[in-house]
Amino acid sequence: MARLDVKKTYKLYIGGAFPRSESGRTSVVNDAQGNLLANAAKASRKDARDAVIAARKAFGGWSSATAYNRGQVLYRIAEVLEGRRDQFVAELRATEGITAAKATTYVDAAIDRIVWYAGWADKITQVVSTANPVAGPFFNLSSPEPTGVVAVVAPRGPLLGLVSVVAPVIATGNTCVVIASEAHPLTAITLGEVMATSDLPGGVVNMLTGSVAEIAPWLASHMDVNGIDLTGVADPELAAALETASADNLKRVRRAPEVAVDWLATPGIDRLTDWLETKTVWHPIGV
Repeated sequence: MARLDVKKTYKLYIGGAFPRSESGRTSVVNDAQGNLLANAAKASRKDARDAVIAARKAFGGWSSATAYNRGQVLYRIAEVLEGRRDQFVAELRATEGITAAKATTYVDAAIDRIVWYAGWADKITQVVSTANPVAGPFFNLSSPEPTGVVAVVAPRGPLLGLVSVVAPVIATGNTCVVIASEAHPLTAITLGEVMATSDLPGGVVNMLTGSVAEIAPWLASHMDVNGIDLTGVADPELAAALETASADNLKRVRRAPEVAVDWLATPGIDRLTDWLETKTVWHPIGV
């Protein structure tokens, strides 16, 4: 008798756990040939609110950890991802229909990207902080601090693009709520499994799968979200609406790119500095 495969239903990743959507909804995910690959939870407004609560709860501990420690945690994520490298290659081949060589290139680049941002975690402060000259007997020092809870609309690329937008957010001490690529949601939850088995505290990264058009407006208008990355928003009208909604509490907004992003290219530090606030302190010079 022929054996039937057990098709997986991918859950959400919120607060370090893997709950089903409170709505009970799922969507079908097909492979590159149009065959059923798995089912994915379809997040609702309530799931988005729960993810923001988890991210805010985790922010205090994560932002107060040393930058060196955050770098260690990111490096641990890369270690665990390296151990599951073959699984991610297989998932990319199934979902995108690409060759083994191309899938391996993207997975290796994703691992290397996490290591790259891990290295920046305890160096970005030295690069962007400054001692300011002032006309008076004062020290005037400007240093970066994390923005807070950041909502991220992940790009279509199922792994490399995802880690390229998430890693700089958490490397700088922020926590995030991520809306995974609608076209390729499965690797986002598998990456959540990697994070759950590494040293990353629950709630630092929260993964939602489902409709960007349905979930993103609630995150853009949420008063406890401090920034939003629109990299994965392909619809210009939706992007403009999300920017408008974000203005209510003066969120930091990273706009959707106007041209396609080459995720294999070495990134600059702009994705790190996007989610940092500058704090300037005046201190009298002792006599």
